[in-house]
Amino acid sequence: MQRAGARHAKHLRLALVLIATFLVVQAVASFVTGSLALLSDAAHMLVDAVGLGLSLAAIGLANRDGAHSRSRTFGLYRLEVLAALANAVLLLGVSAYVLVEAVLRIVNEPSVDAGPMIVVAVIGLAVNVVAFLLLRPAASESLNVQGAYIEVLADLVGSVGVIGAGIIVVTTGWTGADAIVAAVIGLWIVPRTLRLASRSLRVLLQVAPAGLDVDGLRASLSAVVGVIDVHDLHVWTLTSEMDVASAHLMIGVDADAHGVLDRARELLRDSYGIAHATLQVEPDDHTGCEEVNW
Repeated sequence: MQRAGARHAKHLRLALVLIATFLVVQAVASFVTGSLALLSDAAHMLVDAVGLGLSLAAIGLANRDGAHSRSRTFGLYRLEVLAALANAVLLLGVSAYVLVEAVLRIVNEPSVDAGPMIVVAVIGLAVNVVAFLLLRPAASESLNVQGAYIEVLADLVGSVGVIGAGIIVVTTGWTGADAIVAAVIGLWIVPRTLRLASRSLRVLLQVAPAGLDVDGLRASLSAVVGVIDVHDLHVWTLTSEMDVASAHLMIGVDADAHGVLDRARELLRDSYGIAHATLQVEPDDHTGCEEVNW
């Protein structure tokens, strides 16, 4: 099965080229103009570039020939989740830096050259809009791509904020607006980043997929014709769009094991979207399974 990220790798690469190219322009302009808001936007773009690079590397490794081996029985699909978590950590670090620097600048109010700042921010807005549109189709399918998508969305909002700060500085001469906008950009991204980190950690900790009722799933399997009991049920996410389940289904001695297995697999696939399941069908006179139930 081709992963969502792999299907959109071309768009990811194009977005990376756009962002990395403009990052250099924006970083130079931030030092020339003395704008913290522009510098914070450039820092976010740096994180975007790193995040997109991690995303592409993870997708490439996870889908290349040889990703599965005798020791890597699940392949390298989890690299996508690790890349998403790394993106979240980078974003939190950048946000913390911007917030600290904004407080210092609000106190000192350094000079800001607002004219070039606005021009660069407008170009940055256009670049971010293009990157946003490139990543949007895959963002709902891949946790990894969603991390890059959130970063670009933050940059897009940041560019709007920089433009607004530049206009305030030009019209009022109040350079504190630059630092305040930078702080607002930093604060705006934090809750979204925390949600991304939380989703990544849920996958890495093998928590049941969000929104899936494990008790309801157990009841549904118990209601399958021929099933007497369900135990040792586990449900987790391997990576985006890949939920996995395993369970022991106890049946009567005279029950049709093949029929039970087929019905259980259809239930998991059609009602819960779980196409990969390992189900052990065992007669009710079998003993010993309770010793390995965890």
